[in-house]
Amino acid sequence: MQRIDTEIERVAGVLLDDFEKKRDYVVKQPTKSVVIEMIEQLQHILFPGIFENEPSLTGSLKNRLSVMLERFSYNLATQTKLALRYDLRHKGTSQDEIDGVAWNITHDFISKIPHIKEHLETDVEAIYNGDPAAYSKVEIIISYPGLYAGMVYRIAHELYLLSVPLIPRIMSEHAHSVTGIDVHPGAAIGKYFFMDHGTGIVIGETTVIGDNVKLYQGVTLGALSTKGGQNIKGLKRHPTINDNVTVYSGASILGGDTIIGEGVVVGGNAFVVKSVPENTRVSVKNPELQFKNSRNISTHIELDQMAFWHYDI
Repeated sequence: MQRIDTEIERVAGVLLDDFEKKRDYVVKQPTKSVVIEMIEQLQHILFPGIFENEPSLTGSLKNRLSVMLERFSYNLATQTKLALRYDLRHKGTSQDEIDGVAWNITHDFISKIPHIKEHLETDVEAIYNGDPAAYSKVEIIISYPGLYAGMVYRIAHELYLLSVPLIPRIMSEHAHSVTGIDVHPGAAIGKYFFMDHGTGIVIGETTVIGDNVKLYQGVTLGALSTKGGQNIKGLKRHPTINDNVTVYSGASILGGDTIIGEGVVVGGNAFVVKSVPENTRVSVKNPELQFKNSRNISTHIELDQMAFWHYDI
């Protein structure tokens, strides 16, 4: 027992020494649980009445919306103050100046909420029109992981555009952990965006996506290589997807110079690293299924690809 007590004391001392060395950035970070609470507050604000525990009259709902906006504003300003102190760009800035910047950011973000709402409404419309399994728009708002991940992205993206450090990434990684969908807040995504099923979708920081784009599960919009590390920060590393594009499950589209033209359909499991002209269909060439019976006799069947045009990448 004495040996354990001694070892515990020694390890605690080592950890404390490490904490003291890193105190400047350890104690100034936003609180993850509060940031997640902010997402929930905004979910209620963006879809008033849907997430209420009981029906409410219009007047009382308006009052509750105002209260929720006040609470959210306080949380955002408080967490942004911490984030700005954590950001090296504000090193040496006085606390009063940081407080002023945080409240200005909060004001600007609040003014963007109707814009976020407008885009989310188009996303709900795209999902409802594109998914015959959807019985209602309320069902989509309450239960669809693609819509939830899209909502968190649109919130985080506005904060990203306001140069808020850390908080947008905390939000996007929370959505990632909940839905399996990884959308960087720096990506630029248009209206009527639909992530069908969603699980495993990855959208990189410098991705640009137009209007009326539909992605299925397992799609990667990524970089060709990140071996340059911090030296390639800020460069266009991820593809551009133009309007009215559909990308089926498991496809990977990589590279900052890769442009997918309007109206393109990318088939499942395709690996695209070059630009594709508009109104083209891309598919993996000549896939083959193999069947074995109980006597281990194999039959090979080449899938009919007549429905697809082949684009050699």
